Amino acid sequence: MANTTRKKRRRSPFVRTILRLFFILLLLSMLVAYISNQVSISSRRAELQTLSEQIELQKTQNEEMKRILSGDADDVTEWVARDSYNYAAPNERIFVDVTGN
Repeated sequence: MANTTRKKRRRSPFVRTILRLFFILLLLSMLVAYISNQVSISSRRAELQTLSEQIELQKTQNEEMKRILSGDADDVTEWVARDSYNYAAPNERIFVDVTGN
C-alpha cells in the first residue's frame, strides 16, 4: 500500500502574524464603524425630538391663529394691538421676561 498520508503544511510565523494582524485590524475597524453609527443614531434621535417639539409648538400657534382669525373684527383688532403694539387692557399688568429666554 502506498503511503497516502497528507503532509501538514505549516505556514511560516511571519504569515500567521500578518493574518492575525489583519483580522485584528478588521475587527477594530468594524468596532469603530459600529460606535460611529451609534453616535450618529443618537444625534439624529435628539434632532428628531427637537423637530417634533417644534412641530407641536407650530401646531399650537396655528390653532391659536385660526381661533383668532375666525372671531369677529374686535377680537382680531385686540389681538393685533396686544401682539404687535404691546397694548394692555385697562387695569391689566403685563410682565416682560428680560432674561432672553
